[in-house]
Amino acid sequence: MNTITNIFREKNLKLTPQRIAVYKYLKSTNEHPSAEIIYKALQSDYPTMSLATVYKALKTLVEVGLVQEINVGESNFRYDGNTNPHPHIHCISCGKVDDIIGVSFDDLNDRITDHTDYDILTNQVYFYGVCNDCKNL
Repeated sequence: MNTITNIFREKNLKLTPQRIAVYKYLKSTNEHPSAEIIYKALQSDYPTMSLATVYKALKTLVEVGLVQEINVGESNFRYDGNTNPHPHIHCISCGKVDDIIGVSFDDLNDRITDHTDYDILTNQVYFYGVCNDCKNL
């Protein structure tokens, strides 16, 4: 909680209960939920919070670097409370998204600079496959 409090204070942003709830939810899960899933998960504890509020909270949390927005090619974004650089894998059958642990692409940006005249700012690495649950159906 100190991290979010300090970052919001430094950026002169208001730390609302809704923003805290969305942040805590994402930090408590290894799932990569959409805004709609987060909204439904928090609805019982925050019955007056709207889906629009969840989207606004997510936008702010992404902007200040506390949450990662991922797009694995679906019609909506997913969110990850783990902001350390790491690749993701997406099941093309059920839609599940998982982190890939133990593989580092830390030097990828440096390796790419020799192949482009762009200034590389960041990257996101996605893999696509079929998860064990779907393989066993």
